[in-house]
Amino acid sequence: MSKPQLTKEFWLTALRTEGDALRAALGGETPLDAPVPTCPGWQLRDLAWHLTQVYVWVNALVPRGVTDRPDPRPDEPLPAGVDPVVAWTDAFTELLATLDAVDPDLPAFNWAPQAKKASFWHRRMAHETAVHRWDAQMAGGLSEPIEPKLASDGVTEVLDSWLPAGRRGGPANRAGMIALHATDVDQVWYVRLRGAGVALLDTDTLLDSDDHHERATASGPASDLVLALFGRVAFDTLLVSGDTGLLEGLRIG
Repeated sequence: MSKPQLTKEFWLTALRTEGDALRAALGGETPLDAPVPTCPGWQLRDLAWHLTQVYVWVNALVPRGVTDRPDPRPDEPLPAGVDPVVAWTDAFTELLATLDAVDPDLPAFNWAPQAKKASFWHRRMAHETAVHRWDAQMAGGLSEPIEPKLASDGVTEVLDSWLPAGRRGGPANRAGMIALHATDVDQVWYVRLRGAGVALLDTDTLLDSDDHHERATASGPASDLVLALFGRVAFDTLLVSGDTGLLEGLRIG
């Protein structure tokens, strides 16, 4: 199945939905000093401040209309006296306004082998917020899955952006074909690892009768697939077969 063509409107809707859920997690009963088990070393306040810095950086980057590399994103500790929830709320509100106003075809820097357009950041911010919303809810002990269509696009983003950009968190010495099946959206990805290299096969050119010679497979809901790729859950959360060590070569977190 070929990947769906998603739009600015889709990613903005997802960003608003995930932002509302994250706001509820940050302002709920879980204290801000609660540890975030899926982000070792972070408390909930650190997660909010991390996202604040990401949003502020993207707010400055996207409207420039140029593809030049900007200054690196800051990674500073939370300043004394700053309320991380208020800071996150202000930055998120500005992010929504920025991304809503910008033409998705406006030239914009990104770090991936993708078109240098603002639409990269509509997509990236939706997924950044969704995964960290899941993290924030885990600090309270129970997370909601990522919506299947968004999660499916998140799998594609890992395979067409993160891995080709060399942003791998797992081992870089694995080789072989892998098939990932999102059972709730009826989508499959075929990925070939060649050590540090990776190739995402175009499923439009594959026939059902083709023997893809996959050495490992993982099947399950799209949310579990993308969370496994981001290192939030183990691959054995899914139905796996074959040389499952290959799957670790797809992790980015």
